[in-house]
Amino acid sequence: MSPAPPAPAAPEPVSVVGIGADGWDGLPAASRQALRTAEVLIGGARQLALLPAECAGERVPWPSPLRPAVPGLLAAHAGRRICVLASGDPMFHGIGRTLTEVLSEQELEQAAADGPPTPRLRILPHPSSVSYACARLGWPLEDTEVVTLVGRPTENLARALYDGHRLLVLSADAATPAEVAALLRDRGFGPTRMRVLEQLGGPRERTAQGTAADWDAPPADPLNVIALDCRRAPGTPPLATVPGLPDAAYEHDGQLTKRHVRAATLAALAPAPGELLWDIGGGSGSIAVEWLRAHRTCRALSVERDAVRAERIGRNARSLGVPALRVVHGSAPAALEGLPTPDAVFIGGGLTAPGLLAACWAALPAGGRIVANTVTLESEALLADCHRQHGGELVRLAVSHAVPVGGFTGWRQAMPVTQWSAVKPPAASPSPSDLPQETEQP
Repeated sequence: MSPAPPAPAAPEPVSVVGIGADGWDGLPAASRQALRTAEVLIGGARQLALLPAECAGERVPWPSPLRPAVPGLLAAHAGRRICVLASGDPMFHGIGRTLTEVLSEQELEQAAADGPPTPRLRILPHPSSVSYACARLGWPLEDTEVVTLVGRPTENLARALYDGHRLLVLSADAATPAEVAALLRDRGFGPTRMRVLEQLGGPRERTAQGTAADWDAPPADPLNVIALDCRRAPGTPPLATVPGLPDAAYEHDGQLTKRHVRAATLAALAPAPGELLWDIGGGSGSIAVEWLRAHRTCRALSVERDAVRAERIGRNARSLGVPALRVVHGSAPAALEGLPTPDAVFIGGGLTAPGLLAACWAALPAGGRIVANTVTLESEALLADCHRQHGGELVRLAVSHAVPVGGFTGWRQAMPVTQWSAVKPPAASPSPSDLPQETEQP
C-alpha cells in the first residue's frame, strides 16, 4: 500500500500590525520583521505612507466601504504572506475585530465543506490612542469611559453626559471637536472642559483646550482624541443612569408611559447587553429609549402607526443619546412581519388589535419576556386571559401625586395601569389561535 500523501501545509496566519503616529521608529522588532517579510501590505493610505522602502511587499490600500471588501481582498492574496496595518491597538475599535469576524465566518464555511482551516490572525499591537491620552492626562485607564464617533452619529455621546464624568471621545475626523462642542452646548453641558489631543505619540503631537461654551479652535488634525471633563450648566436637569427619566426629558403629545410606570415596566422587561426589544405602540418611544440607555449594546425597534409620532420617537432617541433606535412606521401586527426575533416585547398600545398578542407571543423565543400595559377594561380582560393561560405576573400600578386642595394638600390619583408580564417557557406553547382575540380596533 502506498503511503498517504502528506497533508498540505497550513497557511501562514495573517499578521496585523498596530502602528502609531510615531511610525516606523515606534515599532518593536517583531512588528518590523512582520512588515519586512510581508508579500502583501494592506492598510490605509496614511498608514502605508509611514513604511520605509525596505518594506517591499505589494501595497494595497483599503477600498471604501471597507467591511464588504475584506473577504475578497484576503481571497485575492491567498497563499501569500499578508500583513495588515492598523492604527494603534488593532483590537480596540480597530480592523482586528473585522478580520476576526470574517476569518471566523470563513472557517465555519470551510469546516462544513471539510476544507483546510482558514488562517487565524497574529496580532502585534501598538499602544492605543486611549492609552496615550490617559498617560498624558493622568487619568486611570480603567476609570475612563470611551465613546467612539468613528462611523457613528455624534448624538451617541449624549447618553454618556453626566456631571463630573470623564470621557475620551474617538474622533471621526478634523471636524469632530467642533461638532462635539455644539452637542455639549445644546445638551446643557457648555461648561465642560475640552482638550483635543492630536497626533498622540508622534513628533507633531499637540493639545488644544477650552470649554464647549466658547470653543472656537480651528479644525483639528484628523488624528485626534477629545478629552471631556463633563460639567452641567446651572438649570440643566440631571438624567439618571437608571430607568425613569423625567417626563419633561421627552417631547410628547400625552402618549407617554409616565415616569414611575416606565421604571416599573423596564424592571419587568429586564434589559440585558446585546438584547433586542420590540416596543409596540411606541407613542413617544420612552420604553425603547430607556431600554437602549441601559447598555450600549442593547438594540430596540419601536413600532408606531402614526407618522407624526414616529418622527417624534426618532427625535427623542437622538436627543437622549440613542440614535440607533429603529422606528418602524406601521400598524401591528402586520408591521411585525419580517422583523428580527426579539428577546423582549413591550405592548403599550393597540392591545385589542386582532392577532397582536398572539403574534407577539409567537415571535418570542423560549426565555423571551413580554410586558403589556393597559388602562382600559377591555384590554385588561385580555391580559387576565393571558395570565390564566401563560402565568407570569398580573399587577396593578397606581400612582398618586400631591396637589393643592384649597389651602391644604391632597392626593390626585392617575389612572391605574394593569400590567401583565411573563417569560415564555421552553416547552411548546399554545398556538396563536388559542390566545384571546378581539374583533375590533379600540
